[in-house]
Parts: sequence; C-alpha cells; structure tokens
Amino acid sequence: MGKMVKTDNIADLQQKKEAGSINKSYCTRPSLDGIKNIKPTDTKSEKKLFAETKFVSGKWNTEINVRDFIQRNYTQYNGDSSFLADPTEATSKLWKECLDLFEKERNNGGVLNMDTKIVSTITSHKAGYIDKDLEKIVGLQTDEPLKRSLQPFGGIRMAEGACESYGYEVDSNIKKIFKNYRKTHNQGVFDCYTPEMRKARHAHILTGLPDAYGRGRIIGDYRRIALYGIDRLIEDKWEQHASLDGEMTSEKIQLKEEIAEQIRALKQMVELGKIYGFDISKPARNAKEAVQWLYFGYLSAVKEQNGAAMSIGRTSTFLDIYIERDLKEGVLTESEAQELIDHFIMKLRLVKFARTPEYNSLFSGDPTWVTESIGGIGVDGRHLVTKNSFRYLHTLENLGTAPEPNMTVLWSTRLPHNFKRYAAHISITTSSIQYENDDLMRVTHGDDYAIACCVSSMRVGKEMQFFGARANLAKCLLYAINGGVDEILKEQVGPKYRPITSEYLDFDEVMERYDDMMEWLAGLYVNTLNIIHYMHDKYCYERSQMALHDRDVKRYFATGIAGLSVVADSLSAIKYAKVKTVRDENGIVVDYIVEGDYPKYGNNDNRVDELAVNLVKTFMNKIRKHHTYRNSIPTMSILTITSNVVYGKKTGNTPDGRKEGVPLAPGANPMHGRDSHGAVASLASVSKLPFSDAQDGISNTFSIIPNALGKDEVFMGDLAICLDGGCCIDNKNEEI
Repeated sequence: MGKMVKTDNIADLQQKKEAGSINKSYCTRPSLDGIKNIKPTDTKSEKKLFAETKFVSGKWNTEINVRDFIQRNYTQYNGDSSFLADPTEATSKLWKECLDLFEKERNNGGVLNMDTKIVSTITSHKAGYIDKDLEKIVGLQTDEPLKRSLQPFGGIRMAEGACESYGYEVDSNIKKIFKNYRKTHNQGVFDCYTPEMRKARHAHILTGLPDAYGRGRIIGDYRRIALYGIDRLIEDKWEQHASLDGEMTSEKIQLKEEIAEQIRALKQMVELGKIYGFDISKPARNAKEAVQWLYFGYLSAVKEQNGAAMSIGRTSTFLDIYIERDLKEGVLTESEAQELIDHFIMKLRLVKFARTPEYNSLFSGDPTWVTESIGGIGVDGRHLVTKNSFRYLHTLENLGTAPEPNMTVLWSTRLPHNFKRYAAHISITTSSIQYENDDLMRVTHGDDYAIACCVSSMRVGKEMQFFGARANLAKCLLYAINGGVDEILKEQVGPKYRPITSEYLDFDEVMERYDDMMEWLAGLYVNTLNIIHYMHDKYCYERSQMALHDRDVKRYFATGIAGLSVVADSLSAIKYAKVKTVRDENGIVVDYIVEGDYPKYGNNDNRVDELAVNLVKTFMNKIRKHHTYRNSIPTMSILTITSNVVYGKKTGNTPDGRKEGVPLAPGANPMHGRDSHGAVASLASVSKLPFSDAQDGISNTFSIIPNALGKDEVFMGDLAICLDGGCCIDNKNEEI
C-alpha cells in the first residue's frame, strides 16, 4: 500500500480521498517499506538459476552487465530472409482491430479518447487489452487502447490545453491539486526564467525548449528486467544507495533521493506485472517472457513520462538469444517467434500521448520516436546481425508501413551482404527505415549504444541526455545585422549591439558581428537549459527509466542548431556575390537582394562547405565555455528533421535569397533545390561536418526516385552501395 505524500495543505484532500470523491493515485506514492527487507541474493541459488537458463556464463552472472551477456550468447546470422514467417491468424485479426481503432481515431479528430480523471502512474490503471484472447504480449498505457493518459507533472497547462483542444476537460480536483499543492516542472522553470530568456523564447531564436513537456531522450535498459528480474535490480539499487553514505554533499543527497525514487518505480513495475498476471520479480524463463518483461519496463516509462522521444533502445539481438534457445529446444517455432515480435511491435505502435496541436505542429505530426537500433558491428569485429534483426524489419511487411517504432539500422560497410540487401529492400518497399553510421558512433560509444529520437546516441543504461531543442542560427545572423532587433517582432530581443548600416553587406563586418551575437546566444541558451533540467529532475524525474541505469551515469548536455544551410548559403552569398540590404522606415533590414551567383552548400564545394564546418565548430566551442547542469558534457545536434517548417515561419528573409516563412532545410540538409550535383555530392558536403563538434548527431534526409537506382533487384544493391558510400566518408571527405 502507498503512503500519503506529506504536504502542508493536503489534509482536506486526504479526507476527500478516503471518502472516495477524488482519484487515489494522484497524491500517493508507494512506500519503501518492505523493499529494504529484501534478502540478498543467495549466491548458490543465483548460480543454479542462471545454470538452468543454459546461457554461457560471464561477468553478467555476478554484476548488472547486459552487454557481457549479449557478447557471450548471441548467434550471428549471415543468411538471407527466406526463413521469415508470414503473420499468424491471431496477428492478422489483432492488427485488423488496431487498424479499425486508428481509423476511428482519425475520424474523431485525431484523438479517440482521453483520461481526464486519473493521473497516470505505473500502476494507476487496471489491465487493458485490445483483444485478450489474441494478444501474445499484453499491456496498455491506460485501460483502453488509444486512450491517452493524463500526465500533468511536466505542466498542468499543457495537460489542460491538450484536453481542451480535443473537447475534453481535466477533472477539477486534478486542476486544484496541480495549481495549489503540487508544483510542476513548467511552474519551476518559469519561476526562474529571466526577462531575457522569456523574450528569446517568445521570438523563437530559442525554440522547441522542453520547458512545458517531458524532455525524453533517456533510454532505460529494459533488457535488465528480462535478464535479472526486478528483485535483483532492487537489491543492486539498495547497494548503490548505501554506497553514498558518509559526508552529505548536495550532489550525494540529490542522487540518494533519486535512487530511492528509482526503487519505488521498480517495486511498482512488479505491481504492474501482477495487474496483468505476471511475476516479473524473477528473470524471464523463455522468449515469450523475455519480450513481455522487457515491454513492461518500457510500458512503465511511457505511463510516467510524456517525453519528446521515448526510444526503446537496442533490443533485437538481446531477444534473439532467448528465441534461438527456445527454437533449438523445440518449444518455439519460427512462426511463433515472429508472432511475438509482431505483437511487441504492435504494442509500440499504439503508444500515444496527450499533446497540444502546437506541440504536434512543432514535431510535424503525433510522433513518439520509439526508436529501435538494429545491427551494427561489435568492438571485436563481429557483426551484431541476428535472425531477430530480420524479424524486426519484417514487421513492416507483416503489419504494414508505419513511422513507429522508428526502425534504425546501425549501418556499417562490414554488415553481412544479405542483411544489407534485405534492409535496402524494406527501405524501397516501405520508406520506413532510418540509417545511422555505426562506424562513426562505435568509436565513441562502443557496441551497446542506441539511438534516442533521430540521431542522439548513448550507451544503454550507462549514458543519458539532457535534451535541449534548438538555437536558430539563421535568426541569430539576422540579429547580428540588425543589432539584436527581431526582424519580425521589430523588438529589441538580443543585446543592443551596433547594427550594420551599409547598403551592401561586407563579409568581414558581418562575421565580426555574427561572432558576437553567437557568443550571446550560446550563453543564454546554456543558462536557459540549466534551469529547465534542474527543474525537470526536481518535479518530473524519469525514475522508471533511470532505475534501469547504472548509479554513475554519463550525462550529455544536448544543444542543437537550426538553419545551418541557410546560414552557410547566406555567408557564401555575402562573400562570393553581392548582397544588397532592403530596410523599412525604421532602418531595420527586412529583405536582401542577391546580385550574382554564389557556391551553394550541398554540392561538395569546399568554398561554402567550409563555412558550414566553421559555423559548427565555432558555435560548439562557445557552448563549451559555460557551466552545464550536473557537469554534463556539452554536445550539439544538427537535425530538426521535423521542426524546420515551424522554425522557418518564425524566421524573416535571409541573405541567401530565402523568403520569410519558407521552411529551413531539415537537419544538415542543403536547402531544397540547391544541391544540383546529385546525392553523392550532397552526402559529401554533409560528411565534412565534424562529428566531434556535433556528437549528438548530424541528420541528412532526402528522397530518391526508385528508378534512379535501377530496376527490380538492382534497386537493393544500388541503395546498399549508396549507403556504404555515405558511411565511408570521414570528416575530411576521404575514404576510410
């Protein structure tokens, strides 16, 4: 049973709670009572338990070490896709029911149902099913499929806005609690924002900040639940808690409290399992339990957090170990194995959050970014492709095309030929695979990392990221020209530096002013994020995800830039052509006339590509100058693959000839239509950007007309060759 949170003004709420007039979940949290009394694992019993699994022993038997388990037990697969099974009858029927639900959701304005009375926690809802008789993997965010949960800890206004936008209203008692008694992350952030931060946010030179929603991009090692069971993980957490005894510094106090919250989350996960009739306190005994146990961990995360990206991690090779064992022992068929994966993926496709239309506009739809990382090469040179790597991609054939989960292939030139061809085949037929350069990221993260969202890489269970949205460098350039005056709002947003007054822009003068303005923006950006992440840890801590991490986590302080190619082309136009300014009646530059031609980013032309490279290096170095929350490591991403339309609407005319409101190019892409020398030249320009200064990821998104790759079977080979070429270019644009 849970204990009441001790809050000064909550006595009247307790009376209502006992009378049954308000929901019991939103003001309770489970006690630590009983967890402390878990007996240390009996070494002999533990060895016997692991011996019965018939897995190869190693460090993983005596410490929490999933990677060691994988390396000692996985089976490489070099064959083709001929072994794959079609969907079972149960899969086809169940997915048909899901498709009907999705259609009803679309016909109902985009949301099928919302919970407005029960604040979502790990154990807040009774068991929910799509069709209990058909489901091999069970568990929903609420008690009904596609019923969106109520998650106000990030911000009650966001929760209210999401409900009101679709014709629902948050329960009055919930609103009273979160406006009077329970502070939210959003309230804490705005308590500390400076006027300068508020202005920058309003003007969208800092944009997409996670100050009103869950930051996401933290990947719990959900595999740990299947391998060890919750009891063992709780025991490990108590050891971590005790290891912090002694002199109580503020850092140790914070971590001690967080670990206590993690233990509460782990105990609630056991209760979640019981709600559905399973005991996940012990390790999974077979492949079906391994998938189910892992999914319960992920389900706990999405029941507690409405994150910007709720990635699943790197699970396919891990689960293949259980499937291979069960196949060899004759307790599982290939059709049943595919069915388990199909039903698991089906559940991931059903993950939905209650969000406002403005949020969905920022992220171009209703994404959850349930990213699964597949393949890659081990540090010992062995590839990590298994039959399950194929099974995961095969769900796009058995269930049809879908953006979720975000299937991401960790591409290397050394991946097996048959897997390359199958991935290329799935790309061509479904347009639903994302590719990442494993040869580049493995050097930094080893061979057990995963991707959060689009390109954010981190070692599973050992590293996490403080997500930071974007600084609009295209808008920053306009501020440099106009002395900090916003070109759309016509207000002083940036520092009141001396504006450029000449009719034609001089490259050296612009660069000098731009450098000063970037210095200001970098400092403001980091300080703003420090507030956001401090408050998120305080009021909306990701306890269930962090419970599946080591004690000492390496934290990345993620920043990001928007408008890279716009700035590169603008600076190129100023340097190699002539750019004339057009001013309004107040002398503010509102438009530009480009006279002559200039080299454009995306054509493998070093004159402009070097401008992009220097921009990335310069801004990252300015970010590095500043203190970051919890001594996290500053990184930067160049992605914005979804938000470029929104950012473009908030950015005025630019010196490259782009007009106000025109979308910025996504990520590190060239501006649309300016890469005139083909895909390879475009990839070459992007490949020059230094990963060391953009370690959070560099995104290049482009479409290829199928006929450009050849015909029929030639498509697969040509696409694989193209991907090999993109991953075979280092930061100096030379073949590795």
